[in-house]
This record gives sequence, C-alpha cells and structure tokens, in this order.
Amino acid sequence: MSPDLKGIKMHTPQLNKQRQQLKVLIENKVTFAADNSELSIYDTYQNAQKVALHSKELLFCAMLSGKKVMHVESCQYHKAFLPHESFVLAPEQGVLIDFEQASLNAPTTCLAIEISTDKITQVANALNIEQRFASDDLFAYTPQLVHSQHNSQTQQLLARMVHLFSEPDEQRGYLIDLSLNELITRLLQQQSRDLLLKHGNNPQLKTPVNNALQYIEEHLNEALDIEKLCKIACMSRSKFYQQFKLAFGTSPALWQQQLRLKKAYSKLLQGRTVSQACYELGFNCPSHFSRLFKQAYGVPPANIAKKNH
Repeated sequence: MSPDLKGIKMHTPQLNKQRQQLKVLIENKVTFAADNSELSIYDTYQNAQKVALHSKELLFCAMLSGKKVMHVESCQYHKAFLPHESFVLAPEQGVLIDFEQASLNAPTTCLAIEISTDKITQVANALNIEQRFASDDLFAYTPQLVHSQHNSQTQQLLARMVHLFSEPDEQRGYLIDLSLNELITRLLQQQSRDLLLKHGNNPQLKTPVNNALQYIEEHLNEALDIEKLCKIACMSRSKFYQQFKLAFGTSPALWQQQLRLKKAYSKLLQGRTVSQACYELGFNCPSHFSRLFKQAYGVPPANIAKKNH
C-alpha cells in the first residue's frame, strides 16, 4: 500500500491501522465521521463490474489510485474516473462502478466526503452575503453531476482533510468545519463560473466580470492586460481583483493559466506536439509549460501527445 497517492498523504497512523484490517476485496471502506460530514477511503482489490454507490447527501469523490468507470443512468453518463480528478454526486444520485484494473498488488483507491445539504446551504448563504456584484444570489448549489480536474490547491486541501478526519486533535471539529467551508466554496465557485460561462450572453446572468472573462478566453495566447480588463469590467484594479477572486476562486492570471492548460490538453489530444501547444497558447518556454501541465493534470504533456502517435 503506497503511503502517498497522487499527492494526497495517506500515512496517518489511524488511517493505516484501519485500512490494514481488510474485510472485503471490493470497496473495503474506512470511515471517519464529523458534524455535517463523513470522510471514507474505499480500497478495491479485484476486478468488479456494476458496483453500486449511493448517498442521501452530496458525495464529493477524489480518485487516488487506479481507474474506475462511472455509469450514471439518470444523465446517461459513462466515463472513466482517474487520479487527479473530482467526481461529485448530487444527493440521492446513484452510480454504478466498473473496476477494470484493481488487484491485490495495485488496489483502486478513492476518497469520498459526504456533506450535508444544510451545510452546503449555510456556506452558499454566507458567500452571497459577501458578494456585492449580482442582483440575484450567485452562489447556489445545483444538484447535478460534476466531474473535473483537480488543481494543486484542491489536492492540498484534500490531504489536509484526510489528516484532520483521521487523527485526534482538540480542535478537530473546528478545523474540519473550516476545511469543509473551503471545499464547498470551491464546488460552488466551480458551478457558478460554469453557469456564467455557459450563459454569458444572458442579461439575467450578466455580471461586470463576464465581459472580462470573455475577453480572456478570446485572447488566450496574449499577455494578460489587467488595465484593459478593469476597463471592460468598469472597475478599479482592487475592486476587479476582489470580485474576480470571490466569483471564481482564483486570480485573473491563474484563471487564464487554467484555461490555457485546458486548451493545451485538447490540442495535444488533437495531435499537436508539446512545443506547438506551448507556443500556440502563449507560453514562452516548453519546460515551464511542461511543469505547469504536470502540476495540473498529474502527467507531463508528452504523455498526452504520445497517445496520438
């Protein structure tokens, strides 16, 4: 059993002790409970098909090692779930799982955090009180499937949560609550920005930063011009940074970088070389581009490019 799985440390004493108590070969579960949430580690040691998973509350899953194929009949979703990715099931949404690579020597391992609906509502309300730029509430959980890539901040957060849930500490409950707030905020920010980007031309969903977002997307290969973005959004520099970070959970520069890397991933799948993808998306140095790409996707861009040769 590897102590570190894709950047999430798994070697806390209590967790190791419980994981070594193997009860079943398929979805062997170790669970740690807290107020409004429950963290579980699932290990599977043999090939299996159509294993059911269901939760009454929202279930945030992070793939740690191996591969699952997720089947969600309610939305006709059938895709692979790999390390460095999140898979979020809405309350009462079931999934069937295929384990294609699991074995005793290389188990498929997944982290799952069940979060109460009341807690999600509490965080959404707090965020809406803080935000000042939309006529309606921007943050509201939409009960639907979410499947996305992790960034390094999410990886670090999950590693911290594994430690907080599995080890005794006098401030355990308080610290877990803080980490839950952060995880829920990231989920709500992702859903809100996906909504804004999908319906950016809808006047009812228009915000002052929408036009700036559109400009960034249309000029991905150009250096970021903050002064121009501030003018487009009709905001001062400080106000623009504040509202952008609140809505999207990141700075404009990191947002542009994430979009560039996502676009680069698509270009590599389409047959571009690493150098072509690098320069076409505005990166100046292939080695720097490769480091950023590996941080975002867990593998170097050359690995993606090889799939097409």
